[in-house]
Amino acid sequence: MSTVKLNDSFEDPITQEVFNDIKKTRSTDYIGNLWKYLSFNPVLLKDIWQEVKSTMSKETLIDKKTKELIYMAVSITNNCSYCIHSHTAAARKLGLTQEEHAEFLRIVSLAAKTNQLLNGMQLPVDQSFNEDA
Repeated sequence: MSTVKLNDSFEDPITQEVFNDIKKTRSTDYIGNLWKYLSFNPVLLKDIWQEVKSTMSKETLIDKKTKELIYMAVSITNNCSYCIHSHTAAARKLGLTQEEHAEFLRIVSLAAKTNQLLNGMQLPVDQSFNEDA
């Protein structure tokens, strides 16, 4: 159950502007629930969309599929079901195969396991890891 009420009129000019930009940027008519529910506050909606657009939709040094994989890993770590589903779907549209997804999940689960071991043991960080910083 959502902690904010869905305002499904979407009549606010800022909301309409953002929704139109989402559709244009993503070449779709679909507006996801994240954006619909964020429209309870059009300024927040616009701020979040601008950040998502500039980070995830534009070509940068990191390719789009890798960005989606990073987002998936963080979402798994943060237990965000919505983002896991959203970014897995986006990665699939960018060519993520079942074999790549399986390898990705192996890496994420291994990182979680070794992170827990290291947190439990509280080992000192190797000096060599800091030499090139």
